[in-house]
Amino acid sequence: YGYWTGHQDYYDHTAVEWNAWGYDMRRNNSVDWSAYGKYTTTILTDEARDVITKHDISSPLFLYIAHLAVHSANPYSPLQAPEETVKMFSNIEDLQRRRYAAMVHELDVSVGKIVKALGDKNMLKNTVIVFSSDNGGPAAGFNQNAASNWPLKGVKNTPWEGGVRAAGVVWSPLIPEDRRGRVMSNLMDISDWLPTLFEAAGGDVASLKGLDGVSHWSTILYDKPSARHHVLHNIDDKMGYAAIRKKNWKLVKGTTYDGSWDGWYGPSGRMNDSCIHSFNSIDGAGPIEKKKLLKSDAGRYISRLGISVIDNLNQLLKDAEIKCGERPVDAHACLPLDAPCLFDIDQDPCEYNNLAEKLPDIANDLLDLLNWYNATAVAPLNTQPDPMSNPKYWNYTFTNWADFE
Repeated sequence: YGYWTGHQDYYDHTAVEWNAWGYDMRRNNSVDWSAYGKYTTTILTDEARDVITKHDISSPLFLYIAHLAVHSANPYSPLQAPEETVKMFSNIEDLQRRRYAAMVHELDVSVGKIVKALGDKNMLKNTVIVFSSDNGGPAAGFNQNAASNWPLKGVKNTPWEGGVRAAGVVWSPLIPEDRRGRVMSNLMDISDWLPTLFEAAGGDVASLKGLDGVSHWSTILYDKPSARHHVLHNIDDKMGYAAIRKKNWKLVKGTTYDGSWDGWYGPSGRMNDSCIHSFNSIDGAGPIEKKKLLKSDAGRYISRLGISVIDNLNQLLKDAEIKCGERPVDAHACLPLDAPCLFDIDQDPCEYNNLAEKLPDIANDLLDLLNWYNATAVAPLNTQPDPMSNPKYWNYTFTNWADFE
């Protein structure tokens, strides 16, 4: 169940793609007109709860919920949430940030309802929950959005840490008690989720052939060394950029949008910003916030398993924070359109100081690794949209039009 394009209006479920406009909500291959007027986050949540409720618990369940939130909707109304939710954040002065906060809240409510559904079905005690972003946020108006990657550099669709670093969480009663509530900072690529979850479900990863990904399940459970040592962020010859990470070193060659989104964008969400909400302070969660956590759907159902949702919370928040400080006055500038840039991400996560000239051997090593990857590349299959795919020819719906010609 869901939509076929890259985004949609959260209420009327139309999408603007390639200068075309049409309705886009499907149940399997059939257009679901009944979704019109209902909030996308709520619809997908209800669908997930229905799957859980109807599931035969004698069999395993893999449930993938690809929320639209908090992606931008169509350009003419990009940030959308129920008005009553927007009013909950009246303390946020900036209207776009206020709407964005409301969208995040609706997503948070969704997580709670899904956890509750698992608890009601007596499935939570043997479940692994993964919640993850797929890329950095579109900040400062990029994609008409109001996210923040502070203090990291860049936005979505750029090679900088603010574009390629994604936050995530893995929760499960199967994780040993002394390993819960920890921040993991080892490298992980999106291709690693398949073998990681396969092993978590009891599968033998060695039986999976031809994978690029590696399992992190033993790292999560027992803090064993990760098998992931480098990550290819991207090679895009059309846009003219590439980026790769090897251990703590990162190389950036070229950039996107001629460097127009290569800055550092806020707001920070800290006490000096007008958008501050009490729980956003890195100083920790106070008694009121902890009480809210305990009363939330997720908090109540997790607590029923004898697992605390507030133990070590303040330390966890501090451990998760990225601190960069002010850019050093002697930092070497990165001009990626002129020459590749090298960064020590462990020491310089905000990519202030370009070390390519100082450490040419390391830069060349990463360039060689990048060239090795590029030698395996195949030609992209992207094609221009066929004019007959325009929804206006198909009752203003995005559809598998070639099947009907």
